[in-house]
Amino acid sequence: MEREKSSLLGLYTIGIAALFLLGFLLLVVFGAQVYSDSVTGQDGNSQTRALRSYLVTCTQTAAAEDVTAEEGAEGQVLTIRDSGTAYGLRIFLKDGCLVEYYGRLDADLDPQQAQPIAETSVFDVEEIGEDVFAVTTDAGRILLHAGGGDDR
Repeated sequence: MEREKSSLLGLYTIGIAALFLLGFLLLVVFGAQVYSDSVTGQDGNSQTRALRSYLVTCTQTAAAEDVTAEEGAEGQVLTIRDSGTAYGLRIFLKDGCLVEYYGRLDADLDPQQAQPIAETSVFDVEEIGEDVFAVTTDAGRILLHAGGGDDR
């Protein structure tokens, strides 16, 4: 009888320890998933801010008359001319990625030489006022004032 009581107490102790161990492991797995989701969200937010900041900076540093939106063979193209030169930056969408191409503006656009900026499936440029452009990407819509400033 004494031995049976001792045996049940041992099983009870092992069961409680196993339950605590299982709870701890579940807590670690749950915590790792929450952390992973947080990092993914933070990374997405950082990419969104970087893309928006890049577009704002490009248009702020150019004179108002040097920023144009046009339709090309590659789709919508945001062109930012280097003031007083025949060169400039052209931003457009290629294979799900927003890219930039710097070169002579009177030459044909060479998409193979373009440098990637950010992944996006949408790039829509619309001139909505004098020197004001609305640019829509996966990061959202941003208003750019050619020659300075932005409205979010």
